[in-house]
Amino acid sequence: MAVETTTPVTPVWNDPAQDIDTRVTALIEAMTVEEKIAQLFGVWVGASAEGGEVAPHQHDMEEAVDLDALLPAGLGQLTRPFGTAPVDPALGALSLLRTQRRIMSANRFGIPALAHEECLAGFAAWGATAYPVPLSWGATFDPELIRRMAAAIGEDMRRVGIHQGLAPVLDVVRDARWGRVEETIGEDPYLVGTIGTAYVQGLESAGIVATLKHFAGYSASRAGRNLAPVSMGSRERADVLLPPFEMALREGGARSVMHAYTDTDGIPSAADEELLTGLLRDTWGFTGTVVADYFGIAFLKILHGVAGDFTEAAALALRAGVDVELPSVKTFGADLVQAVTDGTVPEELVDRALRRVLAQKAELGLLDADFDPVPPALKDADTDDGADTDALRGTVDLDSPGNRELAARAADESVILLRNNGALPLSAPRRIALIGPQADEPTAVLGCYSFPLHVGVHHPEVPVGIALPTLREALVREFPGVEIVTVRGADVDTDDTSGFDEAVRVARDADVVVVALGDRAGLFGRGTSGEGCDAESLALPGVQQALLDRLLDTGTPLVVTLLAGRPYALGRATAGADAIVASFFPGAEGTAAVARVLSGAVNPSGRLPVSVPAGSGGQPATYLAARLAGRSDVSAIDPTPAFAFGHGLSYTTFDWSDLVVAAEEAATDGEFTLSFTVRNTGDRHGAEVVQLYLHDPVASVVQPVQRLIGYRRVPLAPGEARRLTVTVPADVASFTGRDGRRVVEPGELELRLSAASDAPRLTASVRLTGPARHVDHTRRLHAEFR
Repeated sequence: MAVETTTPVTPVWNDPAQDIDTRVTALIEAMTVEEKIAQLFGVWVGASAEGGEVAPHQHDMEEAVDLDALLPAGLGQLTRPFGTAPVDPALGALSLLRTQRRIMSANRFGIPALAHEECLAGFAAWGATAYPVPLSWGATFDPELIRRMAAAIGEDMRRVGIHQGLAPVLDVVRDARWGRVEETIGEDPYLVGTIGTAYVQGLESAGIVATLKHFAGYSASRAGRNLAPVSMGSRERADVLLPPFEMALREGGARSVMHAYTDTDGIPSAADEELLTGLLRDTWGFTGTVVADYFGIAFLKILHGVAGDFTEAAALALRAGVDVELPSVKTFGADLVQAVTDGTVPEELVDRALRRVLAQKAELGLLDADFDPVPPALKDADTDDGADTDALRGTVDLDSPGNRELAARAADESVILLRNNGALPLSAPRRIALIGPQADEPTAVLGCYSFPLHVGVHHPEVPVGIALPTLREALVREFPGVEIVTVRGADVDTDDTSGFDEAVRVARDADVVVVALGDRAGLFGRGTSGEGCDAESLALPGVQQALLDRLLDTGTPLVVTLLAGRPYALGRATAGADAIVASFFPGAEGTAAVARVLSGAVNPSGRLPVSVPAGSGGQPATYLAARLAGRSDVSAIDPTPAFAFGHGLSYTTFDWSDLVVAAEEAATDGEFTLSFTVRNTGDRHGAEVVQLYLHDPVASVVQPVQRLIGYRRVPLAPGEARRLTVTVPADVASFTGRDGRRVVEPGELELRLSAASDAPRLTASVRLTGPARHVDHTRRLHAEFR
């Protein structure tokens, strides 16, 4: 007798042959309210150092999490499995894999969690390459390099099972006292947008979901204080804060956005329906997920006072357009399930967020019937229970030679020569006095979101995991045979001056002094730069300025090197030092890059992404300012910077000439074409950074004196010339008019081809003609160089 066999039917949601909307709709219809909401939150976990399942991480904002109770309903995200405690990358991947298997087997739909990590300056995992911080990305003015760097970061994350990266930060610097300046790309929205978009493109090319943060206005907080209220007007928000997000979504393809902590004019971002739904989705057409900044939904009750309890906070966030609560379940828990069940909170809000979350999981392949949670790094490994986990230890390299090469290139291009009276490059000195708190400090090159300072500092018993050569070690390698005498002289942030006398004595006996000053990155007051480490002024921390002044008094040639997270006023050294070299936390290869610039092995090509102030007060001030913000006879405060946005010197010289404007008039829907020649007139290879600024002398609303609308790095051999052509669409002259709409107005304009915001080389006077023309988010965004 024949036995009938039946072929198992693949549920619609597991069938990749179906379109995503059909799959997601079927899955939502099959889920209970509890199962739906379970997909909308994460759990903060730490991978096991032995390769076992992850363990929930506890924080003072969280209640204890019982995974056994949660997992039968499913789980939306796993928070920072690698970035919570030091763990060998291979064993961390195994721990994550085993946890995913547990999650999939526990819920009736077999849905895995989406795992996210920080990647602000490299994958925030033990043993992973520490790249330069974003402020250094901005200093490179090199989007293609940042794209390659981000692709390498994304590939490392994907190899060990991570799906989403919480970067880049697209906040535009408005006040350099803010502690998170190191995490930003600069003070100009076009620079932030182009460099940030390149990072997004690199991360997404590796299959990692890029998360834009912090949407929107976080960096405009009062007095530069972290998480303080924001009082900017709608025009500043539209013309300064929003364009980088607009560009990164439209041209980068970012699939996630993180709301900001702050409130703007009384409306918290996490509860701002006009921002998160009206603008982001209805106008810009964003279809990805909006995730909460950590504990941001709970802050609607705790800090903002717009919700009476956590369930009300959850409802406000869902209605505004937040889809996922991070880092752990606090407001999207059992009370929300009950509120939806009894109709207090509309189930439609949950379904709307759930649809976006499940669509993203489907795009990542997490809903496919044949989804295999084994990450690429473990494809050939024995991952079954009882396997020899020690054999895996050390088999995954997150700090490869290729990574280091990219980190070195990014560091080289980010170092900025601010001043040089001929002292650099150093010419065979007999004795170098290396003085200062950053002289022999391995972590002087790292930002607050680097793993060693973000996590490793809490585990002093664990090795750092990557090589971090100090500036002393880098100089010893760069200057073989030269005597290098190293004295600390002072700490980064204490008032101790007891080391000054020894520093002065050593300086007087040297041929040249290299003074190494700057910041110590940390979190919430544990550093002088970083999240929660805001500054009262832009004076160098501690007694570093006093040390610098004492060294200037010795008369020995003096080179200032800065390893910092923000720009600082340098007092007398601005004009009195023989050379000044600035670097913003340039990563693991950073000290070698600084040493190569000092020796001349590298010709510096970095440019300032933020202005360097002449004085420590008078903040906030950026180059992107209206006429009234400049020096005047009616104020005792002169905000003119010591070194302007875009400034940076070279060891060679460049000549700009032969400007030709194809037509000096264009319609408000037209474009201008300019061509000119840049020539290297020096005796060594170098890269000039051509910057194009727009000056609009008369407009219907107040405009900044000038703003960046395009740039191009131009590498040139000695004597080499290059003819450049730039097309400038009228759209880039648009701004938010009196009626709140973006407009291109007719009238006179100046197009300034400049080496820095205060160094125009060639200027074209042009005119827009015809009627005023309104444009939207589909406008042309770039002045195109070729």
